[in-house]
Amino acid sequence: MSTNNPIRLSLQVIADHIGAELRGDGTVMIDSVTSMDAATAGSITYIKDRSYLEYLAGTQASAVILKEEFADQCSVPAVIVPDPYVGYARVAQLFHPLRPIQPGIHTSAQVSPDAHIAESVQVDALAVIEAGVGVGDDCYIGPGCVLRSGAQLGKGTRLMANVCMGEDCVIGERGLVHPGTVIGADGFGFANDAGVWVKIPQIGKVVIGDDVEIGANTCIDCGAVHDTVIGNGVKIDNLVQIGHNVVIGDHSIIVSNAGLAGSSRVGKHCAIAGGAGLAGHLELCDGVTVTGMSMVTHSITEPGMYSSGISAQDAKQWRRNHARLHQLDKTIKELRDELRSIKKLSDKG
Repeated sequence: MSTNNPIRLSLQVIADHIGAELRGDGTVMIDSVTSMDAATAGSITYIKDRSYLEYLAGTQASAVILKEEFADQCSVPAVIVPDPYVGYARVAQLFHPLRPIQPGIHTSAQVSPDAHIAESVQVDALAVIEAGVGVGDDCYIGPGCVLRSGAQLGKGTRLMANVCMGEDCVIGERGLVHPGTVIGADGFGFANDAGVWVKIPQIGKVVIGDDVEIGANTCIDCGAVHDTVIGNGVKIDNLVQIGHNVVIGDHSIIVSNAGLAGSSRVGKHCAIAGGAGLAGHLELCDGVTVTGMSMVTHSITEPGMYSSGISAQDAKQWRRNHARLHQLDKTIKELRDELRSIKKLSDKG
């Protein structure tokens, strides 16, 4: 929900805004931020590592964000930062700020008289806000959103189209939730009674901290008894499933199609890559990275990078390996028998 309104800023203003050192003419005007291969006059670009140096000498950009070690090779004004990718992100935010809130409630929205909506809030068409909901200053409620009774939004949080928040769920300040996400649906809880599944009422809620971004069509289930908790600064991609009673520590990141089963706990500054899965009732300590398509079936107590799964390979080779896998028990038994025979011969000798 960023604006595309034209913005022109001097290099000096840009450098000051991101706390960078400027080398070159600070009066140069910049009107866009772009990648190295698409750079033109008036744009600012970046290089994040040595592999892009070949493009630096002939760049058409008016300025480049880069590290100190590459500054002498830059023929245009340079914005010096420790991490050019972070610098690029901050400059991009400067050129594409969030759209300003236009306070007011659309005539087609259904807002309970018992809801508490700050005057600076924008509520778009067909939104439904039930009794006991609290919405703080400068929030945005997109078209078709549903906030069930008791839900709470902190200052500056934005819900895009068709977001659903369950009863008593909480999102802190400056949150951003993309279209179609469901926060606080029932967790998947059933007891088996002689082959018949008996539903277990899910009585917890979801509590989300400040500065959290949640992608489109993600589902975060409410707690079965205790709350599902998402810490401050967490970033969650599209199509992620987070089960009941999950706890995610501050500033962790979870990528698309990952799934966290009920009561799993993720520490601070963790990264769960795309398609990864966590079994229930396990714990990841702080600083764990789980690579794409990995399945975590036990707790991890040491920070670091963890992987599982088999990468793609030639189909014929895969079929041969798969056939051998089915024969593995038989092969190991034969090897053990052979080793026993060799040992007996050795003992006799």
